Amino acid sequence: MKVLLTGTNGYIGMRLLPLLLERGHEVYALLRNKKSIQIPSKFTGKLHLIQGDLLYKDLLEEIPNDIEIAYYLVHSMNTTSGNFSDLETLSAINFRDRMAATTTRQIIYLSGIVNDNELSHHLASRKNVGSLLSEGKVPVTTLMAGIIIGSGSISFEIIRDLIEKLPIMIAPKWTSNLTQPIAIQDVLEYLLLVLDHPECTNKSFEIGGLDILSYKELLLSFARIRGLKRFIISVPLLTPKLSSYWIYFITSASYRIARALIESLKNNAICKENTIQKIFPKKLLSFKEAVKRSFHYLEEDDFPSSWKEPAFEGGSSLYVQVPHFGVLFNTQVISLSIKDISGKEEIWSRNLNTGWPYIHWFGKKRAIMDRDLQDPSCTLKFDDTMEFWKILLTDSRNYRLVIYAKRNFLGEAWIEFRIIGQIFYQTVTFRPLGLLGRLYWYGLYPFHYIFFRNRGRSFTDKFRSS
Repeated sequence: MKVLLTGTNGYIGMRLLPLLLERGHEVYALLRNKKSIQIPSKFTGKLHLIQGDLLYKDLLEEIPNDIEIAYYLVHSMNTTSGNFSDLETLSAINFRDRMAATTTRQIIYLSGIVNDNELSHHLASRKNVGSLLSEGKVPVTTLMAGIIIGSGSISFEIIRDLIEKLPIMIAPKWTSNLTQPIAIQDVLEYLLLVLDHPECTNKSFEIGGLDILSYKELLLSFARIRGLKRFIISVPLLTPKLSSYWIYFITSASYRIARALIESLKNNAICKENTIQKIFPKKLLSFKEAVKRSFHYLEEDDFPSSWKEPAFEGGSSLYVQVPHFGVLFNTQVISLSIKDISGKEEIWSRNLNTGWPYIHWFGKKRAIMDRDLQDPSCTLKFDDTMEFWKILLTDSRNYRLVIYAKRNFLGEAWIEFRIIGQIFYQTVTFRPLGLLGRLYWYGLYPFHYIFFRNRGRSFTDKFRSS
């Protein structure tokens, strides 16, 4: 089937794309910049990148007229200019009108749960988009979800940030409102199940997980799953504006996002109907199961194995992302003063074949992956392990290497090496587990700064001498 996917670079779109390809669909991915994705050779001819912007209808003409199914996964809440509801309205109208001129027989739209009478600005905009899409000629299937549990989801990352940073929280009265969180795996499955299904035409479905929790219970449950003792004191004095500033200063969320989400929490987000389970009976993940799975998405099978080609060759580089919410990091940026930067391909390959110079600090006396560091036949590749570290990505096309340390009682760690142009980047990312993890990082910060900078300089010297 020919499927149009919008919001390809978004949290949901990024995960839905490989699943659609796995099922044999021919996917047309709409992107503002189509250079942001490299097509794995396995999907050549099955994945087509279209450069366009839903805010400008003239840029949508490249969308083929023989599209059969279209996913609308666009969200403008993170925009830095203009009113996001106005942008969402314009995007929905342009998309609806373009689809009306094609052979599309179904639009699939992912919205929020909007069954309260008085909705927040954010949820009202989501509801308005659904109404605008339904006014068009193409039948619409709407899935409405509350909090999506999965690493990378904005709501989930804010929850994690709060729990892992604050032993005691002062929370406003909205924490007594109810929510029905759902695992990202279940959301993706529903998005695939409703595709071209006759019982889903022109219908809306509320989707939620097994558990109904107050926001306070959700936070405390999350803490217990992470092995942390937390206390939440509810007070009636915190306004949405003050709560938004609190979220902004404590977490990695922008104020715009924090304000939109805080206002939405005044609405209960629970399913009032369960029609979709009658059409697609399935076992849903519990909140506990969803949280546990989310902490392993980088090292487990969150993406189909076929998307992870040998050496990745850029195909999966987009999908292996180091966390940026609730983390501490040390970045070294070093200019590569060489006349011919094209030589970096040879040097990159040579470094992969000799174990990569930085990895000496994992233990000089122990062989990495049971191989000698100086053995020219040794090549770092996906899923190799070295002591407690694991290779997540060796992308020779984009000159990127990512390694991951499995979680211990202090936290998790990632190290990413990357060359962009004539600049070398080395980023050490640490996600602390509770107060002890944060004390560990800050206590060793002076050592980290000196040590990692010296590691970076040693690479620069090696690069220049090659």
